[in-house]
Amino acid sequence: MDSEGQDKTGPSATATVQPSNGHRQPDHGEQLAAPSFEKDAAAAIAPDHAIVLDKAVARRVQRKIDWFLIPIMWVGYGLVYYDKAILGSAVLFGMTADLQLRVVLDPSTTPPKTSTQRLSWATSMFYFGMLAGLYPLTFLLQRFNMGRVLCGVVIIWGLICMLTATVTSWQGLFAQRFFLGFVESIIPTGFMCIVSGYYTQEEQALRQSWWFSSTGAWTIIGGALNYGFAQITGGSLKRWQYIYLLAGALTIGFGCVCFWIPNSAVDAWFLTKEERVVAVERLRKGQTGVRCQMVKREQLREAVLDVKIWLVFFMMAAAYTVNGAVSGFGPLIVSTFGYTTLESILLQFPLGGIVFIFVLLTGYLSSRIRNICLIQLILCCFPVIAGCIMIWKSDWYHHAPTPVAGYTIIGFFGPVVFLIINIGMANVAGATKKSFTAAAIFVAYCVGNIVGPQLIKTQTLDRHYPELWLGLIICYCLVIILAVTLYFHLRRENRKRDTLVLDEAERDKMAFRDLTDRENPYFRYVL
Repeated sequence: MDSEGQDKTGPSATATVQPSNGHRQPDHGEQLAAPSFEKDAAAAIAPDHAIVLDKAVARRVQRKIDWFLIPIMWVGYGLVYYDKAILGSAVLFGMTADLQLRVVLDPSTTPPKTSTQRLSWATSMFYFGMLAGLYPLTFLLQRFNMGRVLCGVVIIWGLICMLTATVTSWQGLFAQRFFLGFVESIIPTGFMCIVSGYYTQEEQALRQSWWFSSTGAWTIIGGALNYGFAQITGGSLKRWQYIYLLAGALTIGFGCVCFWIPNSAVDAWFLTKEERVVAVERLRKGQTGVRCQMVKREQLREAVLDVKIWLVFFMMAAAYTVNGAVSGFGPLIVSTFGYTTLESILLQFPLGGIVFIFVLLTGYLSSRIRNICLIQLILCCFPVIAGCIMIWKSDWYHHAPTPVAGYTIIGFFGPVVFLIINIGMANVAGATKKSFTAAAIFVAYCVGNIVGPQLIKTQTLDRHYPELWLGLIICYCLVIILAVTLYFHLRRENRKRDTLVLDEAERDKMAFRDLTDRENPYFRYVL
């Protein structure tokens, strides 16, 4: 042992036994505090004072957490996005006619003037369901075993998705979309809470980017699957029905995997007893805590009155209006540029590639350069604005390249939304407040997705949907203004805390008391 108490025997060592202030660390065989719903789960295995960790061991534990959690979240969120986006392809495969989603307004014109308002409401109804499900399902996640809750709800999600193939009217589709959104609402909030409970503030941006990048990857994977379904010419079912049967079956399989997700790092079965202590101890410096299963009213009250949560809320609502239009109407919009059904599906690939690459890139840069998240967020807004202008003001002749290029760079909305999620979750502490923030972010997500489709008016097709593109430009200008405001607000808070005279010996004790960011003077905000 060296003077700092660090074991030099090699990477196979576990945490050292000497706390940083010289007090003895409890042996793993000693009786530690019993788990309590009122306390952070980490209090059951973590001592009051910091343990000096072997860096090689800490990295090994981090890798084990990555290899277990990230693939699960990547597949799970990819299925969420695929499930939403296949509606856009299904309408090209006959769903619009089969379910009477398009209404003829004036048959005397050539071509007849039609309205797709029912399709817009079918898209929006999914997010009304999400709004209804967010808070009750978030409560279930916090109060009960996370893996068991996820398993049950995700299997129900898969069954509802498969039942889409049995829908025979637009009214039935509305009902199906509502309940589908209700159960799917558990995934985004659950994943955000998982990341904040296993990773430090410095690590969260990169990990959030890993699972969120699946939106781009599954745009490509889903497009390829849908392109394959487009080749079906026989069978007793319509092509769009096969799509929903596959998506539901994949989701049920994923639900079975969710059964094995542990409640927190404290009882992560894929880690040894010693590695669980290391996993928890890694989070002490950030003061964000691990997991507490008691819902605390004072934290809810604080969250409702927290300015930064409202700024993040309005940023998310404004940023996600793009997705509401693209996920439900993307292939349909591209087809108006003179492309066939199959070509319209294939032209989703470049947009998916932009989302995938730049979500990962911004996540990587955020993990390497301090306080760059909000700057990157602002920069990524400009290509979205440029893309909207290119589509709106260019000529839509047969196979026109300019609107397709504009549609592709709209994919920068992906990193914008990812960075908003990261900023929101990295800057709150306290289990109840984190759950509330995660749910609030996805309430805003739903609001944006509800508004987006309503901006598409087929009656204005000859004028290139001016309400849609002007609305999106205004929304992204608003995101920039809110991001600048949030940057200066968080910087001012950090500077105020830097002037406080604090006892560093108390820092370690406060890490796992389930304190909020406001209650804990040692907490620092990420910009």
